Amino acid sequence: MTSSNSGIPGPAAAPVVSVKPIVLPAPDRGEDLHVRVSAPVTGHNLPIILLSHGYSSSLDGYGPLADHWAAHGFVVLQPTHLDSKTLPFVADDPRRPHHWRFRVDDMVHLLDNLEVLEAAVPGLAGRPDRTRIAAAGHSFGGQTAGILLGLRVRDPSTGHVEDRADSRITAGILLATAGAGGESLTPFALEHAAWLSDQDFSQMTTPTLVVAGDADDYPLTVRGPDWTTDPYTLSPGDKSLLTLFGAEHFLGGISGYRVAETTDENPERVALVQAVTTAYLRHEFGIDNAGWEAARESLAADHPLGRLESTQRISTAP
Repeated sequence: MTSSNSGIPGPAAAPVVSVKPIVLPAPDRGEDLHVRVSAPVTGHNLPIILLSHGYSSSLDGYGPLADHWAAHGFVVLQPTHLDSKTLPFVADDPRRPHHWRFRVDDMVHLLDNLEVLEAAVPGLAGRPDRTRIAAAGHSFGGQTAGILLGLRVRDPSTGHVEDRADSRITAGILLATAGAGGESLTPFALEHAAWLSDQDFSQMTTPTLVVAGDADDYPLTVRGPDWTTDPYTLSPGDKSLLTLFGAEHFLGGISGYRVAETTDENPERVALVQAVTTAYLRHEFGIDNAGWEAARESLAADHPLGRLESTQRISTAP
């Protein structure tokens, strides 16, 4: 075990292999699904993280998270969703109102094709642990991951509420993602993101770490930054909340290296997100508890970067 710049202990970083694009046929989608797979070059029984990007990004985004997770023992799968700016969609594309659904389908498609994705990366065969899988996502990607964790969404085109929770997913990380709908939404959100209008967190029981910035001025809500804590406060079961002080929507720069969209660039903040999320998943997957215990202790109070609270009890390390 080594200690990161955040002071939270974790495994030493390993070299990473990354392959892109791995193309999965997806005829019902209208476009084949392109995927990036990153993994450490050493190690076995590697847990898997499905990482859903925010609106308009792609499999090339979120390097600060994907690279860190892969270097510290995880296989990271990154799809390019249909709302990506790398795809040539016109404003009146009939799929646009259903992007939220296609996103969930993309993630399920990854789960259904783990063997194909594993075989496409040299040296990866037989090393991932398909019994330990997490769903993670930022912003729009957080809602995508949340649906796999049990979040219920009313389809604005049909009025139906579906259960898309996937039992293969046993942990989640939701970063700066949407909260409750209804009166919490701005007119812009109701017009352009109608799938947020009726979200139900009461069935999101899968253990999840929620990460929120207390300066996140999200244009989709009238409530302010606390809106992004709803996945923690409104869902049952074991949940944890990391609140980052002074953090805006991109949480210091998690969406990429030197990206122009980052409005609150802060390497220390990004390092804290990397360390806490890694420690959380290592704890949740039964690898070790040391990092998570240290994170909970150091971030319980009087930390300059943030606060960590949890409904979860620490169990004895295996």
